[in-house]
Amino acid sequence: MIIDGKQAAADLRVELAAQVKQLQDEKNITPGLTVVLVGEDPASQVYVRNKVKQTREVGMISNEIKLSAETTEQKLLNVLDELNNDDSVHGILVQLPLPKHINETTVIAKIAPEKDVDGFHAMNSGRLVNGEPGALVPCTPQGCIILAKKALGDNLSGKNAVVIGRSNIVGKPVALLLLQENCTVTIAHSRTQDLGAVCRQADIIIAAVGIAEFVQADWVKPGATVIDVGINRIERDGKAKLVGDVDYANVEPIAGAITPVPGGVGPMTIACLLKNTVEAARNAS
Repeated sequence: MIIDGKQAAADLRVELAAQVKQLQDEKNITPGLTVVLVGEDPASQVYVRNKVKQTREVGMISNEIKLSAETTEQKLLNVLDELNNDDSVHGILVQLPLPKHINETTVIAKIAPEKDVDGFHAMNSGRLVNGEPGALVPCTPQGCIILAKKALGDNLSGKNAVVIGRSNIVGKPVALLLLQENCTVTIAHSRTQDLGAVCRQADIIIAAVGIAEFVQADWVKPGATVIDVGINRIERDGKAKLVGDVDYANVEPIAGAITPVPGGVGPMTIACLLKNTVEAARNAS
């Protein structure tokens, strides 16, 4: 089974559009998302365009603030102060990466936790660790769980899950979400000894290590669900190609379900960003 991330994201957007209309009808609130882009990184510009387009498609307010690459850290922090104090803005997203002279940790800490729709603020991370309600959860990990449930059903309880990668953006939060689903969770990484043997025990593998085609076919238990978070640009046969962290061609026949790259986790990330913004608006009402 190939898990269709595009369709799953489209289904979620339909649900969100209905929730936006309900907020408008019952509380006269239209969720608003503001994206801040510093500099002119081409990939970031594409991501921001897609976010703005999809935000508007579900009936939400979308604003974009573009700042030059020379913008000082203090100027960016002043912009975030203004957004924090603007009641019409329910979600704030600062597109990463930032120019090297700006400290990402300082910037993330400046965003009001209740408007931190990326889910990166230490307050939201702490709530996720503690299993407290009200945490805004990072978008890609949320998408991973939704896609795993597309393959395995809503009850993941008792599944053996291996997460390859330990980043604060994907690896750690997705492991915590899997724990909330009552999975038995192992966090592995590129230095794990005999990683193949660890992965062969898994009912669910989430690959988020950032190495092209890292996960091999003989690491995958027949019938396992494989969620591939990686997006790596490689050259093959003289052409540029996007591949994941999983050797898709050889793993796909073995896996019970697998996400493709592109078209898997990627579309879910933006859909979950919209989900967080609707949730933030609901919490603020």
